[in-house]
Amino acid sequence: MNIDPPLALLAEITHRCPMRCLYCSNPVNLEPASRELDTATWLRVLDEAADLGVYQVHFSGGEPTARKDLGELVQHAAELDLYTNLITSGVLLESEDLFRLADAGLEHVQLSFQDTDAAGGDRIGGLKDAHRRKLEVAGWVVDAGMAFTVNAVIHRHNAGRVGEMIELAVELGAGRLEVASVQYYGWGLKNRAYLMPTEQQLDAVTEIVEAARDRLAGVLTIDYVIPDYYARRPKACMGGWGRRFVNIDPSGRVLPCHAATTIPGLTFDTVQDHALEHIWQHSDAFNRFRGTEWMPEPCASCDFREVDWGGCRCQAMALTGDAAQTDPVCSLSPLHESVRALAEREAGAGTETAVYRGAKKESVLRDLS
Repeated sequence: MNIDPPLALLAEITHRCPMRCLYCSNPVNLEPASRELDTATWLRVLDEAADLGVYQVHFSGGEPTARKDLGELVQHAAELDLYTNLITSGVLLESEDLFRLADAGLEHVQLSFQDTDAAGGDRIGGLKDAHRRKLEVAGWVVDAGMAFTVNAVIHRHNAGRVGEMIELAVELGAGRLEVASVQYYGWGLKNRAYLMPTEQQLDAVTEIVEAARDRLAGVLTIDYVIPDYYARRPKACMGGWGRRFVNIDPSGRVLPCHAATTIPGLTFDTVQDHALEHIWQHSDAFNRFRGTEWMPEPCASCDFREVDWGGCRCQAMALTGDAAQTDPVCSLSPLHESVRALAEREAGAGTETAVYRGAKKESVLRDLS
């Protein structure tokens, strides 16, 4: 198999984060700071990524600004002519931090918002005063002249304010808005019953987004991700397993996607043991679901097999117990209707209990005091 180089590296440099978002995509078992790669190793990894043919590096977490060496990593990536993007909650940043990152070569910032309502946003994120801090950071990003994306994560409790989210992105000066329904991995899967929107909410959100795309053409680019459980076609997760993206977690494991460790039986090589190119080309984990030869029916004979690449392996694992099954959000899967029924049942139940990222017990969610 001829394996093209990845387009982008998602560098999860830490799982540390002061926020406790109910939908965090980090694994339920978080990597401690003591297991994080050191600066020298990350610098070497960036060298290897550039040599491999990577174009972009996305610094993520956790909260990547919790790493004191973030500026050094950004500068090194910029010197390698990698496009640099910071995916952040913003809550640890001061203005001087952001301008130093801009001077180091940071080109793009993706800033997450949990809501337009401060109380609701702080409640979902589990951190008091977070919304106010995010508004400040947005102003600094614009002042620094960096490309700016607002990430608006949509769920049952804020779907009615998606129009306000769009207006907020315009007011803040963002060039791009990602209206992304919660994807059910990590803590999002754990809290699915609390977060799942109704189909009626989803229809309303879709109508608002489509109208805004027309109205704001040339002003704001809007990407829109619906909840998979209501879809009829699966997404080409990460552009297809092992095709366009490579993910490195804080401990140095190299993954096809951020949730791949939920699949039992896969062994993930680390950058301490192998060069990145070797892992990309030869890792058993990357080659397990790469291409089309692994596909069962109906995927194997489907006209879309090289469009959606079989959908999401982690979702197949979560919903069927077998990562090699057809992604059951696909309408051709015999389990498709049961997945939709599950979404409708959980959305309709309206549970008010959830588990904050890092917590061990469920709690009834109330305004933070």
